[in-house]
Amino acid sequence: MAEAGHSAGEYIGHHLQNLTVCKADGEWVWNHCDGNFFAINVDSMFFALLLGLAFLTIFGRMARNATAGVPGRVQAVIEIVTEFVQQSVRETFSGTNKLIAPLALTLFVWIFLMNLMDLLPVDWLPWAAGLAGVPYLRVVPTADVNITFAMGISVFILTLYYSVKMKGIGGFTKELTLTPFNHWAAIPFNFVLESVSLLAKPLSLSLRLFGNLYAGELIFMLIALLGLYQLPLHLAWAVFHVLIIVLQAFIFMMLTIVYLSQAHEHH
Repeated sequence: MAEAGHSAGEYIGHHLQNLTVCKADGEWVWNHCDGNFFAINVDSMFFALLLGLAFLTIFGRMARNATAGVPGRVQAVIEIVTEFVQQSVRETFSGTNKLIAPLALTLFVWIFLMNLMDLLPVDWLPWAAGLAGVPYLRVVPTADVNITFAMGISVFILTLYYSVKMKGIGGFTKELTLTPFNHWAAIPFNFVLESVSLLAKPLSLSLRLFGNLYAGELIFMLIALLGLYQLPLHLAWAVFHVLIIVLQAFIFMMLTIVYLSQAHEHH
């Protein structure tokens, strides 16, 4: 809820401000990093790593303590999610690579957990952080374009790596220069077309995820401006937003599988 004496614009601007640190004039400074390319959004990094650690801890513990008999609730949920991801990989990935299923599972669950933070009331954690002397706090890592771009670029690097590994430098070069028109005169046109298509992959992955979660976060902030009357709208939007949370994690995972499958294909 917006504090007394603060306009709606100031309230939203404050909640959209990351806790940042950067080096300026040889010294580390906090929250004065406008225009600094090497600034680190500490809150986004913290929650992304914390949720990644939570994922590894929960799934690792279940893997070690899994029973062959009737599973508990947590084990049952993990088995359902794992089987769902494995089925998605089997139906989509045309090659053979032991990395794809674990990567897909990691991306799906990690992104889902980061998206899930958007359901927390927007004032709770920033208010608690303020009591501890932390002036800014954003808790949804996937609403930070730096986080989504980092994941998109990581997938892009893997795509390039497997394209070269499976097809060789020559095969990958031919794919860029002789597709879709297999004629030497069309090489410049093919190269531009395929380069744009290649570079669009990490761009679409990162911006789609960022845009949906940023918009969802912004809507929760607008609802919070209603004060005590926000609860019905908050609950209604939260129910709808659950679909977006799951869908965006699924889309990122599926596109990653598709891109890596294409990297393993031979033409």
